Amino acid sequence: MLKRTLAILIATAMSTSTVATAEDLIQIYRDAVASDPVLASARATREATQELVPQARAGLLPAVNLVGNATEQDFNEKLHTDPTATFRERYPNYAYTVSASQPLYRPQNSIALNQARQQVGQGDYILASSQQDLIVRAIQAYLDVLLARFNIELTESQKAAVSENLAQAKRNFEVGTATITDTNDAQAKFDQIVAQEISAQNDLDNKLAALRAIIGRAPKELQGFNGRFQPELPVPGTLEPWVEKAILENYQVRIAQANLDIATLEVDRQRAGHYPTVDLVASFNQGYAGAAASAATTGAFANDTRLAIIGVQLNVPIYQGGAISSRVRQAISNQEKARQDLEFARRNAQLLAQTSFSGVTNGVAQVKAFEQALASAQVSYDSNKLGLEVGVRTNLDVLNQQQQVFQTRFNLAQSYYNFVINNLKLKQAVGTLTDVDVEQVNRDLGT
Repeated sequence: MLKRTLAILIATAMSTSTVATAEDLIQIYRDAVASDPVLASARATREATQELVPQARAGLLPAVNLVGNATEQDFNEKLHTDPTATFRERYPNYAYTVSASQPLYRPQNSIALNQARQQVGQGDYILASSQQDLIVRAIQAYLDVLLARFNIELTESQKAAVSENLAQAKRNFEVGTATITDTNDAQAKFDQIVAQEISAQNDLDNKLAALRAIIGRAPKELQGFNGRFQPELPVPGTLEPWVEKAILENYQVRIAQANLDIATLEVDRQRAGHYPTVDLVASFNQGYAGAAASAATTGAFANDTRLAIIGVQLNVPIYQGGAISSRVRQAISNQEKARQDLEFARRNAQLLAQTSFSGVTNGVAQVKAFEQALASAQVSYDSNKLGLEVGVRTNLDVLNQQQQVFQTRFNLAQSYYNFVINNLKLKQAVGTLTDVDVEQVNRDLGT
C-alpha cells in the first residue's frame, strides 16, 4: 500500500531522455562538497590549526641567532696645545655574534604545547561538524526543490480539474440545469488556483536559489521519489540511548569540551607566569678592527677579538605590576564561560536528539495517517462527484473536496520529506551522520 500510494503521488513525470540526464542526490552532494564555501572555510581553518603544534613546540626547542655588522669608524681629535696637535683615524670594524638558547624549564611553553594539541583535535571536530551540517543542508535543499516542484504539479493538476469544472458549470448554466452561483463558485476556485500557482512558482525559484548557493551552480532536473521509500522506526526504539549518546558524542559537545580543556590549560599557563624560567645559553663573538698609518700616528694597527660564552640563565619574575595575577583571574573567568558553554551544548544535543527522535517515530505514524486520509479524501471526492450528478451535491462541494484531495497529497509528500530530515538530524545529534547516509537516502528515493 505504501509503495503503491507513494508511486502514484510523488513520482516525477519525466520523459526517458529527461530521466537519463537528471541529477540524483549523490551528484548534488558531491558538487556541494566541492563548492560549498562553509565547508571550504572549515577545511582551511583546520589546516591553519594544524600549524599550532609546531609553533608551540618551537618554544621548547633550541633557538639560534646570527647577528653581524660592518662599520666604518672616523675618529677625529684636536688637542689645544702649543703647538696644536690633531689626530684622525679612519678604519673599518667588522663583527658577528652567534647566540643560542635551549629552554630547560619553561612551564608556560610546555602547557602551550598541550593547548595546541587540544586545538588540533578540536579542529578535527569542527570540520566533522561542518561536514555533517553540509549533509543536512544539501539533502534538505534537494528535497525542498522536489517538494516545491511536486506542489507545482499538484497545482497544475488542480487547475486543470477546476478549469474543467468551471467549463461544465458554464455549460450547465447555459442549458438551465445549474444556477449562476455554481458558475461563480467555480470561477472563484479557478482564480484562487491561479494565485496559488504563482506562489508555488515563486517558492520553487527560492528553493532552487538556495540549492544553487550550496553547489555553486544552477541545478539541472532532479530525480525524485519513485515509490520504493519505506520509513522505518529508529533502532534502538527508545529515546534514552539516543539522548545519552548525544550528550557524549555530539560534535558540538565535543567542540565545547575541547574549549573547556583548553581554557583549563590556559589557567595553568597563566599561573606559570609566576614561576622562574631556566635556559641554557651560549654565544660566540668575533670582531675585527684595523687602521692604516697616518701622519698623526706612528703606524698601522689592527686587532681581532673572539669571545665565547656558555652558561645557565635564570629569570625570576618578582613583580610585574599585577599583570600576571590579572591574567590568571581572566583565565579563570574564561574557564567558567567554557564550562557553561559545554553545559549549553549538552542541553542542545539532548534537545536535538529528543525532537529528532520524536520526528522520526511520529513521522512513520504520520505517513500512515496521511495515506489513510488520502484514501478517505478520494472516496469522499468520488462520492461528491456522484452526488453532483444526481443533484444532492453542489459544484462547490465537489471543488472543496477536490481541494482536500490535493492538499492531502501534498501533506503526504511533505511527511516523507520531514521523516528523511528528522532521521538525518537524529544521526547528526549523536555524531554518526556520514556520507554513507547520503547514499542510503539516495537509494531510498529510488534514484
